[in-house]
Amino acid sequence: MSNFVLTLVTFIAYGALAFAFWRAQVAGNAEASNRGGLGHAVGIPLALHAWLLYGDLFIDGTLNLGLVFSVSLILWLTMLVYWLARFFYPLASLLTLVLPLAAVGVVLPALFPEIHTLTEPTSWMFDAHVLVAMLAYSLFTIAALHAGLMSLVEKRLHRATLPKILKSLPPLLTMETLLFRIIAVGLVLLTLTLASGIVFSEQIFGKPWQFNHKVLFGFISWGVFAVLLLGHVFQGWRGRTAVRWTLSGFGFLVLAYLGSKFVLENILHR
Repeated sequence: MSNFVLTLVTFIAYGALAFAFWRAQVAGNAEASNRGGLGHAVGIPLALHAWLLYGDLFIDGTLNLGLVFSVSLILWLTMLVYWLARFFYPLASLLTLVLPLAAVGVVLPALFPEIHTLTEPTSWMFDAHVLVAMLAYSLFTIAALHAGLMSLVEKRLHRATLPKILKSLPPLLTMETLLFRIIAVGLVLLTLTLASGIVFSEQIFGKPWQFNHKVLFGFISWGVFAVLLLGHVFQGWRGRTAVRWTLSGFGFLVLAYLGSKFVLENILHR
């Protein structure tokens, strides 16, 4: 089966499952479907997407670090985390929202196939560094989505006009608990990413560590999330304060990685 056909099949599967989850929510049995066959079926496009990503990211022994491939990987990891978390939390509504994003992620490499490979085969340390970074970005993507949904639900509750698709979301307190747990794990992974880049720069990148705009925004993002967690633990920060800090930290993280890659690839053509 060609990559084009496999991409199309995966895209259709993600879309069909998103529609099926939406129908289940309208019928009022979303969580039963989520923990049953419908939820298990999500593993099929996830596996197909993973196969496509493997072929796209590892080319002739080197990593392909093109922007759209990185975005596709982040969206796949986001989908994977939600799919695994469904065993512990009622996340059917969130799966309904994330499945279309995963569908977009699987077709991006086919629509924009420009490849940016490294000139030499990568070491295991470099691959591990990139994997940890992608996991961190994925978790903070989920955190930003959580924060946005929390803000939307809170505003709608005050107006007593909550859309049906959001009625099966977990309670706000549960959403907050999930948010801070995701941020805590993401901060650990971001710390490992920044620390490994500094300490093992020669082994990972083949050159001494340099303090550039990417590193600066990375550290600013780390600081925002660290202050948020400290404020939550010692000052009880929650609600709108948590949402604002989460989205701010995620914004700096986007500038650190995706923003710099966009400038390099699309403006400077490097």
